[in-house]
Amino acid sequence: MFCSGCGNSVPEGERFCRICGKEGSAAGTPAPALGPSAEGTVFPAQTSGKAIASLVCGLFLFAFPLSILAIIFGHLSVSEIRKSAGRLKGEGIAIIGLVLGYLGLAAIPVTLIIAAIAIPNLLRARMAANESSAIVSVRQIVAAEAGYSSSHPGNGYTCRLSDLATVIDAKLARGEKNGYIFDLSGCRADVDGGNVGFLVVAYPAALDQTGSQSFCSDESGVVKTDVSGSHQHCMANGSTF
Repeated sequence: MFCSGCGNSVPEGERFCRICGKEGSAAGTPAPALGPSAEGTVFPAQTSGKAIASLVCGLFLFAFPLSILAIIFGHLSVSEIRKSAGRLKGEGIAIIGLVLGYLGLAAIPVTLIIAAIAIPNLLRARMAANESSAIVSVRQIVAAEAGYSSSHPGNGYTCRLSDLATVIDAKLARGEKNGYIFDLSGCRADVDGGNVGFLVVAYPAALDQTGSQSFCSDESGVVKTDVSGSHQHCMANGSTF
């Protein structure tokens, strides 16, 4: 026997439908035909919106909040579908969303472990690359100073990086490149007024993040390094690179 209002099966002898509560679903009432009838309309089952939401959220496996939402929507939709007496469908979609949500949660510890290993290594690699670039840049400045002194015998060396802009990198001429700050100073004039000395120092813009060592040189062309990153005493305390 079937309810004429919602189509749910009604046990023989019961007066009211357990699903929609419609009175008059007496024993022997035939199953309602599809389409409009005198007492109600039978509609096709609809796919649960929560099931679809669970699947969509579950597709983002490595997005922690979305994995949680996939699990929540999945459980809610499965429960609603099973209680709907056929009015809702999509249990398979909800179960897929649940599986993906739980897989996303299981992947989080693995992702964190990989990140804990990879990030420090990437940081060290980046610092090493910045330090190598700084050494090359210091040598470029030393060479540029030698050329400047030869072409400006009356002035000698310069203490302004901008004066070397035509022969060094544009970023280097502005005093910062690849995580390092470059400073040109220490000009010493002789009796004729020309500068006979200079000091170039390169130090990390953010110590232990963009680099851990400082580098320096002067008119001698010898490049030194200070492992502590100090640029004030690089020439005095640094070791030859």
